[in-house]
Amino acid sequence: MAQSVRETTASTSIVDASNVTKRFGSHEVLTGIDLSIAEGEILLLMGPNGAGKSVFLSCLSGSAHPSSGEIRLFDGLPPVDAQSSMSVMFQGAMADPELTGEENLRFYEDLHPNGTNRWRDLVERLEIGDEIDRLVGEYSGGMRRKIEIAITLTIDVPFYVLDEPTVELDLATIRELHDILLELRADGKTFLVTSHAPLDAQIADRIAFLRDGDIIANGYPDDLFERLPPVLRVRGAVPSENLLVGNRLFRRGDEIRGFLPADVDVKRVELALRDRSGTPLVDTDEPSYTDLFNYYTYIHPLDGSE
Repeated sequence: MAQSVRETTASTSIVDASNVTKRFGSHEVLTGIDLSIAEGEILLLMGPNGAGKSVFLSCLSGSAHPSSGEIRLFDGLPPVDAQSSMSVMFQGAMADPELTGEENLRFYEDLHPNGTNRWRDLVERLEIGDEIDRLVGEYSGGMRRKIEIAITLTIDVPFYVLDEPTVELDLATIRELHDILLELRADGKTFLVTSHAPLDAQIADRIAFLRDGDIIANGYPDDLFERLPPVLRVRGAVPSENLLVGNRLFRRGDEIRGFLPADVDVKRVELALRDRSGTPLVDTDEPSYTDLFNYYTYIHPLDGSE
């Protein structure tokens, strides 16, 4: 787990969003977001597809305006006045398919006042160094994502915004990207990363969960884990959903996982779920990042705990 910024002396606020809403016609996509990001932290904004993550990033980057509320960056600047101090990656909106990978990288290096040649190292670490002479239009989805990441991180700014950077990446590349982000954070850089991949939570200093246009939980990973109900693991049977928090169960491989309500004793579930020899098919387990994501994305606060 990443060293938490609460263990550092950083106090400068990079982002302060207050009661941010965004409407498209009569449809309210963001319903009143309050969110702050401290200098030198990686904040992970998690939630299901359609929760409003990309819309919030558009408002934060200055490419869209909130319907109401306020966003300030670097202790007071509106987003449009802070654009030269941040580098933003939106899915599929960075690289020109009619240019080669290298032409795209050089274009952004020359375009931004803080452009660097850091991309030369990044393309090697992301294992696309041999592909940058090809047209981006010929790239796979994963290769295109790697170019977008290299474009974004080659700009030397204090604040980076990455929209779903690990989508379509293989596990080895995700691990390498995590290392890159942690190295940049160690140099004082700040990150807002959106994701619906539980693996990305491993590098987060803080996690905020967005659902139905609002932040429904926000905290340090350890604190969020502490607030989880006990995790129930079942193999070879399907428990009654009314025995689980939120009446929800989640499949992972050959097992079913859910959360045990405070008023349900695990012994009761063990008695109800046994194999022919009388051996219980259920036990409690240590929560994983996938459990964390499932609880805060699909259950909390529907269980009435807060």
